[in-house]
Amino acid sequence: MYANMNQNFNPHKTQNIWDRTWKDKRGRVVIWQTPNIWLGSWAGLTVLSLLLNRGLLADVFSHLGSAALIVWSLLEITRGVNYFRRALGLLILFFEVATIMKSL
Repeated sequence: MYANMNQNFNPHKTQNIWDRTWKDKRGRVVIWQTPNIWLGSWAGLTVLSLLLNRGLLADVFSHLGSAALIVWSLLEITRGVNYFRRALGLLILFFEVATIMKSL
């Protein structure tokens, strides 16, 4: 969602590090954006895998959920609208890869 609409925003003005961390190019603070199909897929698949608890189908849903979260994190790293979103994508990718490596 967008918050704090900046009424005096000048698109040609150079943003400082604080603005680049929290705001998009239009001067809006962006922490959450909707719709977000990859995060929704991860959440749904994770819930399904937890409900099934054990078995092949639960494992498949768990792995698909991990894949959706990795796709989301890669998209955030490459296309995130601000430094916060890009750093969040990098952090989630790091933890997801670490989780996968630990399970091997």
